[in-house]
Amino acid sequence: MRKLPDNIAPAWLVVHVLGTLFIAATLATAREHSPWVWAAYGISAASWLAFTLLELNRTRLGLAAVMLALTAVLSGAMVPVADDSSALIISIISLGRFATLIAPSVAAILAVGVVDVVFAVLPFFLAQQRFSDAVINSGVMVLVLLLGLNRRQYELRANQAEELLKQTRLAQEQHARAAALDERNRIAREIHDVLAHSLGALGVQLELAEALLEKSDVDTAMSTVRRSRRLAATGLAEARNAVTALRRDVPSLVNAVTGLVTAHRADHATPVRFDTTGTERPLSSAAAVSLAAIAREALTNAAKHAPGEPISVALDFDEHAVRLEVRNPAAASEPGEGFGLTGMRERLALAGGTLSSGRRDGEWTVTAEVPE
Repeated sequence: MRKLPDNIAPAWLVVHVLGTLFIAATLATAREHSPWVWAAYGISAASWLAFTLLELNRTRLGLAAVMLALTAVLSGAMVPVADDSSALIISIISLGRFATLIAPSVAAILAVGVVDVVFAVLPFFLAQQRFSDAVINSGVMVLVLLLGLNRRQYELRANQAEELLKQTRLAQEQHARAAALDERNRIAREIHDVLAHSLGALGVQLELAEALLEKSDVDTAMSTVRRSRRLAATGLAEARNAVTALRRDVPSLVNAVTGLVTAHRADHATPVRFDTTGTERPLSSAAAVSLAAIAREALTNAAKHAPGEPISVALDFDEHAVRLEVRNPAAASEPGEGFGLTGMRERLALAGGTLSSGRRDGEWTVTAEVPE
């Protein structure tokens, strides 16, 4: 058994069934003698059935509207010549249903309604009907037409609401995909920062150990290897911290930078000065994670391009912004515009901040500022 489409309202089915029953009952009780009128009735009934089948199956709705308009006009045209009110009843039923359709335009509906009203009052001018009867018949036509148009407006609003709901759901899906993409980019930056710091520092230590072994300085080389092992352990801890940051369990910025400075001193035997100014205050997770990651990246670049040189880290809690500055003596090989600085800028952009880097007073300076 064919299942009716889910988008057909129960009222539609009731109208189709009741309309068909009323038309059938009207034709069964009609007292008509003219074969031409019966032919018109037959065509009208066939058009109604065709409309019903097309409408229920939701196929070729334009043709369905044409079939129903034919029923309304043809039955209305029989009103002046019919022997009873059968043509008027069929015309009223089909006109009321036609006025509720969305497929035809309002102009087409009004045109069919005007034609049926004219046919309804025409018997008065042919001296076949009293004036009061003509007024009642035409008034019923107009009332049915207006009720149908009101139902049509309701259907249009319901369809618009459904379309708006679909668009809203589509927008929500697109927003979710964009958010997922942003989260992937954030995870990629976190992974890069951890790997760049850990593996970069580890590579420096292993290169040093290799050079020491070439000079047969085994004791110092072993010390360097031990330091490399500590760096690997530190890198694993930083990886855990990155996962923690991704879960938004973010430590305070001062504690995070202090930990990075302490680890850098121990791993690279490099003097690192860390100063804070202003009153420390809680920051958003985006700002705290971004500035901490930039401090880690800047320390890694300093160890890579100016190994053994002193580094100064300054954190300033201004009234309207938080500023991080990392300075070290400029080396012959300066950090280029690789993924490190690019990742820093992308990270700060998400937090609404800015990044600048370059030579200043003979030192390589990285400055990050986030409005908070």
